Amino acid sequence: MPQRTDQIRSDRFSVRAVNALGARAMRTLERIGGVFYLICDAASALYASLVRRKARVGRVAIVSQIVRIGVRAIFITSLVSGAVGLILALQLAPPLDGFGSKPLVANIISVAVLRELGPLIGAIVLTGFAGAAITAEIGTMVVGEEIEALEAHALSPIRFLVVPRILAAILSMTALSVISSIVAISSALIVSVTTLDIPYATFMQNMLTQAKLVDFLTGTSKGTLFGLLIGSIACYNGLTVTGGAAGVGRATTNTVVQCVVAIVLADLLFTAVFYALKLF
Repeated sequence: MPQRTDQIRSDRFSVRAVNALGARAMRTLERIGGVFYLICDAASALYASLVRRKARVGRVAIVSQIVRIGVRAIFITSLVSGAVGLILALQLAPPLDGFGSKPLVANIISVAVLRELGPLIGAIVLTGFAGAAITAEIGTMVVGEEIEALEAHALSPIRFLVVPRILAAILSMTALSVISSIVAISSALIVSVTTLDIPYATFMQNMLTQAKLVDFLTGTSKGTLFGLLIGSIACYNGLTVTGGAAGVGRATTNTVVQCVVAIVLADLLFTAVFYALKLF
């Protein structure tokens, strides 16, 4: 009898675990679908703004969001990427020096930064700097019923709120990936010349020999994709806020976590596709 009871409890626990896992999977798929539909709605609104005068997106709104999202993130992005460049140079030099190949620091850093670290650093910084702020801002509008007020006046929240922020995130992230790569390579160059005794001409020659245009284009295209993910996820979480001020806090936290996971997974997919196409 006790064995029968234990078996029943085990079966019930297994059923609850499967149900919980299924519910989590459904919520994840629902969230992914919601973000996809939001991107489609934003693209439709952007297209309508290009062909219809009455549906145009305000340029002032886009510029103000670029300043707020991108320009103000340049300093912190440069600080982080510069530190990463210094760390990479100092960490790579000793093992390479053991093989008599210390000048190859330039080769490794140039490729790693242009392909991966530049856009990745910029995306993570932008997630914490702007993604959470976008969610909190739109979520506060939802809680304050400002979104309903826009709809009551026949004004589309997608066109007035979502499109400028997604466009600003895309443009800002593309530029930040380039800035991050330049700063990281420059800091690695400085520490290599001043501390690691690698001649400036050698560093530049090795970097230009190793780095190709496809490496730069790969990093830039990743930055564009990361900007789309950050802007759309942040706007979606803001528009779906429920539960008042506590809901805004939860949505902000979810935005940071989801953006980081989406960025890493997108980076993995992007790298796998480029590797399969032998573009590296």
